Amino acid sequence: MFLIRKRRARMNALPTPTYGSALSPTKSPRDAEATILARITARMVSSATQGQVAFPQLVEALSDNRRFWSTCAGDLAADGNSLPIALRAQLISLADFVQAHTARVLSQHASIEPLTAINRAIIEGLSAERLAA
Repeated sequence: MFLIRKRRARMNALPTPTYGSALSPTKSPRDAEATILARITARMVSSATQGQVAFPQLVEALSDNRRFWSTCAGDLAADGNSLPIALRAQLISLADFVQAHTARVLSQHASIEPLTAINRAIIEGLSAERLAA
């Protein structure tokens, strides 16, 4: 499974180095998505462990995470997406949760742990598919 199918050019155009450097021509879409998500997750964890002094960096990482999941949700909802409908619905639900939970994290009413757990599970799934292919 790879989540983002049609918006590869749009993601490549994003100014954040997290996206551009992960989308080299030698990487498969799954590898690129796993790399992007791993980098975002690492930045989220690093910023969160540094406390209030790194809150601006946490906000930036959370914004990138939201953008990733928003792009995924749009692609998953598209008619041309070939993933099974049930899986697409589950992933869109995860994207909705990410959006809502991120708002709670930004208002300092929640931890990043659910967000990082979701990202790590998706990274693992993307890697498992690559190994099975």
